Amino acid sequence: MENKYKYNTVVSAINALRKDGFTNDFNLFEDHIACGKIVLKADDLKIKVLYRYEGNSDPADEATVYGLESSSGLKGILVLGDEINSEVASTEILKRLHQQDN
Repeated sequence: MENKYKYNTVVSAINALRKDGFTNDFNLFEDHIACGKIVLKADDLKIKVLYRYEGNSDPADEATVYGLESSSGLKGILVLGDEINSEVASTEILKRLHQQDN
C-alpha cells in the first residue's frame, strides 16, 4: 500500500487516483463495500493507495481517500469523512481492509 498523508484537497487526491485508473466509485455499507450493484467483502479488496486529508481550521474536515482494487481487478475510490469512526459496524470492514496490508 502506498501512503500519502498530505494532499491539498480531497478533490486533488480523487483526480490523481482517477488518472491512475481508479475510475469506479465505492460506497461503504455496514458489512460490505459496493460498486454499483457489485457487493465486495474486505477479503475481496486491497488498499493500493491511501490519502489522508486534514482540514486547516476544523478537525471535522478530515477525510480519508482510498484507492482500492478488487481481486478481479476492479479499481475504485472510497472517500470517508472522519465521522465514520462513530459507526462501529462500518469500522469493522475497514479494520479488515487495513489488516490485510500488515
